Amino acid sequence: MPYSPASAPPGAVVKKTLLLHCSRDHAFRVFTQNMGRWWPATHHVGDVPFRDILIEPRTGGRWYEISVENAEGMWGHVLKWDPPHRLMLSWHLGPTFAFNPDLARASELDISFHALGADEVRVEFEHRHIERHGEGYEKLRERLDGGWVGVLAEFAKLADPAALVAPANAAPGNAAPGNAA
Repeated sequence: MPYSPASAPPGAVVKKTLLLHCSRDHAFRVFTQNMGRWWPATHHVGDVPFRDILIEPRTGGRWYEISVENAEGMWGHVLKWDPPHRLMLSWHLGPTFAFNPDLARASELDISFHALGADEVRVEFEHRHIERHGEGYEKLRERLDGGWVGVLAEFAKLADPAALVAPANAAPGNAAPGNAA
């Protein structure tokens, strides 16, 4: 489903950029194969903490957590799988962070990985169509805008251990090398 900025209400998109000192392949692998290692342990959908977070490596695959009690908690699905260039995920967690299986009520994450050299990559992150979550989407967008800074900073630290992570109040789009913006 193509994205048209004119179709979303103003401010219904969250964009972040990371500049990392690692290869594009490495950044893509860390993002997709090690999410359970970098995702903040306090951010889970189940009643108990997660043991791992998995992305099935194919278009149509599931994106879900496995709790410490081995229960699965769905987050969304893989909309596009194009390693190591791009990953698109559906986000089915609405304003209360409860799973809603209706794809028409899901927002999208579009993560692209751009090689700037052998050991430098720009990661562009866009969480769009937040308005699809319905009532309360404005507050959800606010929470996501701040929340993604911390979540992506954890990804950056694992992908690029030398990363200097930007403070949570960093202005969007003003990333320095190794920083989440």
